Amino acid sequence: MAASLPVVATALHERLQVAAIDFGTTYSGYAVSFRAEFLENPLKIFTNNWKTGSTSAVSLKTSSCILFDPDQNFHSFGFEAEDAYAKLAEDEKHFNWYYFKRFKMLLYENKHLKRTIKLKDDKGLEMPAMKVVTECIRYLKDHLIRTCEERKTGLNVREIHWVLTVPAIWDDSAKQFMREAAIEAGIETQNLSLALEPEAASLFCRYLPVERVQGDDGVGKIASFSPGKRYLVLDAGGGTVDITVHETLPDSTVKEIYKANGGPWGGTTIDKAFLNFLIEVAGEDTIEIFERDFKEDFLELFREFEIKKKTFGPDIEGNQKITFKVPICIHETYRMQHNGEDFRRSLLMKQSLKGQISFTGDKLRVQPEQVKKLFAETCRRIVTHLREIFSKSAVRNTDTILMVGGFSESIMLQHAVKQAFPEKKVIIPEEAGLAVLKGAVIFGHNPNMIVARVARQTYGLNVYRNFDPNVHPIERLVIIDGKQKCRGCFSKHVEVGQEIPAGMTFEEKSYYPASRSSTSMVCSIYTSSQRNPVFVEDRECKYLGQLPMDVSHIENYKDRKALVKMIYGQTELGVEVRNAKTGEKLSASFNFLD
Repeated sequence: MAASLPVVATALHERLQVAAIDFGTTYSGYAVSFRAEFLENPLKIFTNNWKTGSTSAVSLKTSSCILFDPDQNFHSFGFEAEDAYAKLAEDEKHFNWYYFKRFKMLLYENKHLKRTIKLKDDKGLEMPAMKVVTECIRYLKDHLIRTCEERKTGLNVREIHWVLTVPAIWDDSAKQFMREAAIEAGIETQNLSLALEPEAASLFCRYLPVERVQGDDGVGKIASFSPGKRYLVLDAGGGTVDITVHETLPDSTVKEIYKANGGPWGGTTIDKAFLNFLIEVAGEDTIEIFERDFKEDFLELFREFEIKKKTFGPDIEGNQKITFKVPICIHETYRMQHNGEDFRRSLLMKQSLKGQISFTGDKLRVQPEQVKKLFAETCRRIVTHLREIFSKSAVRNTDTILMVGGFSESIMLQHAVKQAFPEKKVIIPEEAGLAVLKGAVIFGHNPNMIVARVARQTYGLNVYRNFDPNVHPIERLVIIDGKQKCRGCFSKHVEVGQEIPAGMTFEEKSYYPASRSSTSMVCSIYTSSQRNPVFVEDRECKYLGQLPMDVSHIENYKDRKALVKMIYGQTELGVEVRNAKTGEKLSASFNFLD
């Protein structure tokens, strides 16, 4: 099949082979394609099939779990790590092993991310987060290379350009954390790009033929991506829901028209709701012991739930109950805690579950309304957020919602979105769970498809300004070299909401050391959600990092002037600093995570 969209040949010059790694909250995978095949058919992308546990069922991704031995050496990843840890727990040999699962959200939730931050495993054992993430990426990288070599695909490791997916709503420090972890894992920084997940999914869907998307009609779905059309990308993953709004330009490239946004409303929230339901059924103490001491049964129960939760739909009617197999260990644990009492009897006393559940042998049968409750809060939050976005003037005339990501395969979520926005076209690709991964490969081959993005933050530096008593608070007054200065002022370089063309260099600004006697100069970088922050200590401001510069070798104070400019490449913002007199570059990137 010939490409339906133009391919920018200049973007392919040094990218003969592109490999993408999608390290997700719940599932991870990889994909690879070759330049010649991409030019012929951009959708010809190789992915791996993973075997799930003892059943050997095939999955398009593997679980985002990693296991380290007692000496903190890597042992296994994915479904293998889950199974190995469950067996260790069964033999009570797991207590000094390190097992991490669903930890990617830490990079989103932690607002003061540092290189030294640590992760706690399910037992409270700690390891450096950088090492854990590095070994995850290393495993996926090495597995890809090994699999390609075994299949004799002709992969040349030295020619690979790697693409690592990241949520668009992550801040700069989280993105750099992932880049540094990838470098530690053996990927050279010049051969690495970060792809924003909803953007990657958008690129993938633009190449799909009509028959591979869900919709009310076969016509007009491709038209949703025609020049001048605007569409919202709803990337619902395991941890986060990531949203961007795009507009297609006449040359078939894409620009972002509303800043990336979203929140922690991914598919794992449904798992948490199911766990809370089990607690309501059997009691918190019983489920705590079940999760702690019967890990293999716990794993199997939630693997079964993961498959079923995508198929739950709003059209479950009447007495069509949903069945779950309750492991015998739950019954036995409850009996031990309650003097031999069967918890199925005690349930009859719980008014909150009266008429909602019943038992047939070891089968728990649940009424449809109870199952729908598991999804209610998450779907409500997503729909509410979408309504807020559609109310913005910047996204007017956006008539299409593109649903991608593993959680978008949920019929319940699909129904909630369609019901809330009946006037919108809702497009769901056949491979919604692989849209980000495969799109990341397309992005790697053709990064120039996204020509403009919208700044999510205002960026600036912490500077001293001449003190003005009519403007500046007296508590900010400092005396430097006999002059009155105001400390902590925000010098803006990039404004939130600003449209930024890819490759744009922002206005260069000049700065001097604070004092004539200073032998070093530190440019401290801050971000803000406000358009015009005044001081770096304002409530919406956040310290991002700093650029330390040695100026001790420059004798004349005026010659110590530094010219600072911010450069927007593709998905990351960089900083270039040079000496005004000599042209010497003092730094070239943010020094995050200190």
